[in-house]
Amino acid sequence: MRLIVFALLAVLPIICSAEIYKWTDENGRVHFGDKAQSAEGAEQLSLKITTYESVSYEAAPANADADSKKVVMYSASWCGYCRQARNYFQQNGINYVERDIEKSPSARRAYDAIGGNGVPVILVGDKRMNGFSVPGFQGIYP
Repeated sequence: MRLIVFALLAVLPIICSAEIYKWTDENGRVHFGDKAQSAEGAEQLSLKITTYESVSYEAAPANADADSKKVVMYSASWCGYCRQARNYFQQNGINYVERDIEKSPSARRAYDAIGGNGVPVILVGDKRMNGFSVPGFQGIYP
C-alpha cells in the first residue's frame, strides 16, 4: 500500500502540469489555450499562480476605491476558493466585481501591481483579504 501511495505522489506533479500557449490570429486577436493553433508564432507561457491555503489580511493599496462596501475579487476560473467566494457573494446579495487574472490582461496587470501571489485576492474598501473564508470575509465587510 505504501508503495502505491509513493508511486502516486511521485507521478502526480507530471500529471498535473499543464502547458499554456498564447498566439495572435490573423485578425490581431490574442488567444490562449492548452494547444497552440500553429507552431509558428505561438508562445509557451509559464504561469505561477496558486491559491491561498489560509486567509491573511493586509491593507489594500492606496489607489483602492474609497467605497468601504465595494468588493473586488481577483480570481482564476479553476480556483475552488474563488468559487466559494463567488457563491457566498451571490447567495448573500453582495455586489462584487470579479477580475479573472488569466482571461484579462488588465486584471493581471492590476493584480501584479498590488503584489498578488495567489487567488483569490479580495479587496473591500481599504482592506485586503488573501484567500477566502466566510468568517474572515464577514470580519472585513461592513
